Amino acid sequence: MHLPHPLYGLYERRLAASLPRDRVPRHVGVILDGNRRWAKQLGESTATGHRRGADRIADLLGWSEEVGVEVVTLWMLSTDNLTRDPDELAALLGIIEDVVRELAATRRWRLQAVGALDLLPERTRQVLSDAQAATADVDGLHVNVAIGYGGRKEIADAVRSYLVDRAAEGVTLDEIAATFDVEHIAEHLYTKGQPDPDLVIRTSGEQRLGGFLLWQSVHSEYYFCEVYWPDFRRVDFLRAVRDYAARDRRRGR
Repeated sequence: MHLPHPLYGLYERRLAASLPRDRVPRHVGVILDGNRRWAKQLGESTATGHRRGADRIADLLGWSEEVGVEVVTLWMLSTDNLTRDPDELAALLGIIEDVVRELAATRRWRLQAVGALDLLPERTRQVLSDAQAATADVDGLHVNVAIGYGGRKEIADAVRSYLVDRAAEGVTLDEIAATFDVEHIAEHLYTKGQPDPDLVIRTSGEQRLGGFLLWQSVHSEYYFCEVYWPDFRRVDFLRAVRDYAARDRRRGR
């Protein structure tokens, strides 16, 4: 729906006012997809698309705060993305480093890096570590920046971490196998201690998860938005939250 101003603003305000605050998702995961296709359709460089997408992130976090979301997970770079053309990857990592520094500098949100950080360049790891440390005491929206993230890798890392911990306690493999259960994985995920995502949004029209929060999203609601991430607007976010609020969440029951 494309409404001319000021009707668009009126529609957006009414949409925001209509949200039932007791049905807002606590944790929203967002797959930031479509930067390259946005740039291509405008004849711009891929880096321009990534930069425009990065500029949209602070807006999303502000909209999330407005409606009462507690945790946002942003999938900014997958493990598969690490195999991209080296020049494109270097430019993308530079943009990610810039936006993480900018978000941390606001002291508005508590940042946490999630992913296989050991696969990232040292400079990128340092930026993420510095941002996490600088915002650790911020009492605000918790923002997971998923960089070098893959759902299968996270589960494998969680199992490995659990096995290492138990082995350090002197527990035998037979004893581990006899007692191993799902909560042991949950306790070693990158997002351990956080609520699972209630709502997962993917932009750009793609209707697949691609490995995003595989373990945590077992009961998540999904919302697929047609617009490319750089064009994602507050009204698109509000529509996603409204759609979530209207669903009957049975959680497998």
